[in-house]
Amino acid sequence: MKIVFGLGNIGEQYKNTNHNAGFIVVQKVLNELGISKCKNMCDGMVYEGNIDGEKVYFVLPTTFMNNSGICVLSVISKLKANIDDCLVVVDDIDLPQGDIRVRTSGSAGTHNGLKSIVHYVGEDFARLRVGVGKPHENQQLLDFVLEKMSSSETQQVGLEQAKKCVLDFVQGVSFDALMQKYN
Repeated sequence: MKIVFGLGNIGEQYKNTNHNAGFIVVQKVLNELGISKCKNMCDGMVYEGNIDGEKVYFVLPTTFMNNSGICVLSVISKLKANIDDCLVVVDDIDLPQGDIRVRTSGSAGTHNGLKSIVHYVGEDFARLRVGVGKPHENQQLLDFVLEKMSSSETQQVGLEQAKKCVLDFVQGVSFDALMQKYN
């Protein structure tokens, strides 16, 4: 079993914002795999697929970013999953726009969604960080993360790379191999 959590905020006003990079990447993967059937459970929108005979779940928490850990813990518990079989996809202001990075553990830094997950399950979970860049001069962080995502080629290439990384993960590529390939 594999579970991919795409972090973001629900609601039209948050669609395609920097903070919703996790939602955007997971939606790209769902489109690529042709998965559209969704169940509302465990404070999330849960999509289920089967890849090479293995169950794969894609989860978009509906708890809003700052409470993502509630959904993550609930899904893991309900599915009797191991945190080692999970990948969290999240925006990162500390990475340049378009860069991605895979890590298997670490602190949450300043990211409230990751802080919530760390609170509920600890620091030892894999995350795919999608670089959205830093706020513009004199721009507040909140305004930046809720700003519509750039349509620049750099940003779009980063989202495509993140999609490929998630596809590799659900097809069984190890975290060591993912870190070598995408970092």
